[in-house]
Amino acid sequence: NGTASRPAVMPMDAYRAGTEYVVQFDLPGVAPDSIDLDVERNVLTVKAERTPSYGDDVELQVVERPRGVFSRQLFLGDTLDPDRIEASYDAGVLTLRVPIAEKAKPRKIEITGGEAPKQIHA
Repeated sequence: NGTASRPAVMPMDAYRAGTEYVVQFDLPGVAPDSIDLDVERNVLTVKAERTPSYGDDVELQVVERPRGVFSRQLFLGDTLDPDRIEASYDAGVLTLRVPIAEKAKPRKIEITGGEAPKQIHA
């Protein structure tokens, strides 16, 4: 029928909001139970599948919407905490919230000795 198969596209936005990174993926028409998130060695893999909503007994006229398996990998730097990722899916958008790791946040170090303890920013 002349329709070429092409990899399904998963557009993404990513931004920092305070003490977390937010990553959003456009996955319209994807059932929430077909979305799979996996983290291994600081690599986050997002997989989802969109199946056709029409039956087998139809005559396709135009086929432009991507279907099949969507997949995308992100490298999470050492400043992020992959153990506390939160995920939500609403109106076709998958949102991941990745907290910045405690070890990456600025902290104060107390210096002892002398008359009184002094604090410096590290």
